[in-house]
Amino acid sequence: MTTVFLNGQFVSLEAGAESPRISVFDASIQHGVGLFETMLGGCARPGNASDPRAWVMLIDEHLERLERSAATLNLASVLHTGPLGDAVFATVAQSGLARARVRLTITGGDLNLLARGQGAGSGASGAHSPTILIVAQPATAYPAPMLEGGVMATLADTRVSPFVPDEGHKTLNYWWRLRELQAAGAKGAAEAIVFSVTGHVVGGCVSSILLVKNGKLSVPIAKGEEAEVARGGEALPSPVLPGITREWAINAAAGEGMLCTKRMLTINDVLDADEVMLTNSSWGVLPIVKVEQRSIASGQPGPLAKQLVESWAQETERLADLAGA
Repeated sequence: MTTVFLNGQFVSLEAGAESPRISVFDASIQHGVGLFETMLGGCARPGNASDPRAWVMLIDEHLERLERSAATLNLASVLHTGPLGDAVFATVAQSGLARARVRLTITGGDLNLLARGQGAGSGASGAHSPTILIVAQPATAYPAPMLEGGVMATLADTRVSPFVPDEGHKTLNYWWRLRELQAAGAKGAAEAIVFSVTGHVVGGCVSSILLVKNGKLSVPIAKGEEAEVARGGEALPSPVLPGITREWAINAAAGEGMLCTKRMLTINDVLDADEVMLTNSSWGVLPIVKVEQRSIASGQPGPLAKQLVESWAQETERLADLAGA
């Protein structure tokens, strides 16, 4: 069942139940201030209420990214990722779901400080606590033909700027991304590929992108990787989210002997690729076989995409089996 954890307590979804609520003055509602992580999890023993054996895919990596973004964007100077992780596992366990979509959201908290007598001169700035919300609900079941046969992607109209500090972080500002997804869906596509104002590939609206050409893997340079790629030279800030499943896919490809190059990619790189894949924590690896009306290579998923789709499924099963052992 869908389970909600808010600021240290589980929330009853029953009508009329007394439960904690998010303040109407919360920074997420007033100004869209907040970060989130979406993870795949579940219970290895979903029918056992006393010992469900919860598991969450790549939770340490998700919490580390959340901690970096919170510090960089001044949402919170310190995040206690240990207790946060415990709360995520507890929420998944409470849900009893065999497969769960888990969303952890942290906002700027209740901004109604004046109502508590904390005026502008009281030194209260930054003293309020963030809101912590965790939701576990049934994971989306993606049809096998979608993962095995690949899908179409469109080209998004929106362009992102590398000089907007929020880009490259998983903030609550997803409105434009959802609009682009709706536009893509109207064309029969599963995703839309986003570009920067400089014309370089950023990724999907809700995913990271990987390309294969002549047996070599390439990905856009992500936030935090600029200096590594520049090798001491000047580096343009990147608006690309350092995707958690993206990093898993890069490592999995390396295990198959395919090393990855991080560079600035263009639309020509996408259209000329032998394989195009989009990754996120919900579907894992999704082959793209068509961009607008242009087929990618043969119009069928390539060997790396097939391998990564299978490897992601195997890894989630392995993690569930390990939790249930």
